[in-house]
Amino acid sequence: MSDVGRAFASSAEVYDRTRRQLVPCFDDFYRVAVELAPFPRDAVLDVVDLGAGTGLLSAFLADTFPRARFTLVDVSDEMLAQARARFASADDRFAYVVADYATTALPRDVHLVVSALSIHHLSDDGKRDLFARIHAALVPGGTFVNADQILGATPAIEARNRAAWLAATRGLGVPELDLAAAIERMRHDRPARLRDQLRWLEEAGFRDVDCAFQHYGFAVFAGRRADRAPRDFTPS
Repeated sequence: MSDVGRAFASSAEVYDRTRRQLVPCFDDFYRVAVELAPFPRDAVLDVVDLGAGTGLLSAFLADTFPRARFTLVDVSDEMLAQARARFASADDRFAYVVADYATTALPRDVHLVVSALSIHHLSDDGKRDLFARIHAALVPGGTFVNADQILGATPAIEARNRAAWLAATRGLGVPELDLAAAIERMRHDRPARLRDQLRWLEEAGFRDVDCAFQHYGFAVFAGRRADRAPRDFTPS
């Protein structure tokens, strides 16, 4: 298991407990991620959640799309154990894959690929490669939604965002021990600037690429697969 996997495996049992404190924009962050899925509520969808962790984003989507089927992918079996417990009463709608999505083949012909607070662990090249593979995995008209941490556009903006996050989390009462654990996990972060990631999505063939929500270092952005990929684009 990678260093990232070990870091999150060790915090699996308490991960959800501090989400609202460690993501100060929690409600809007996840609400917009769900709203960007452009499907009717009764649609029969195949959804892949990359870096699904305890299944938090999938839970919001499952409530919104009761006929959707989910494949949760995460490098940490401990995290997915929490997801299995969360969805135990509806297990026929959920499948679980313990794998590193950065190097493992993705399910094909899916309608929606989502990720929350995970892809920022990849290198920039890793992000670009993943975006191309996600595009190839989607059916025509399928959508990718990424709710993630981003790097400030300049060092000064990054410093401002980090200070705002620390102030907000402490203001929300996160225990210092939990804050220290979060900061330790952040040692593995490799966020990229939002404008670069939007460009990489377009280079991968996505259309209608846009950021629908940003709060300091948190952003929710998405793109849609067109009916066919650009002629000069070849997914890796």
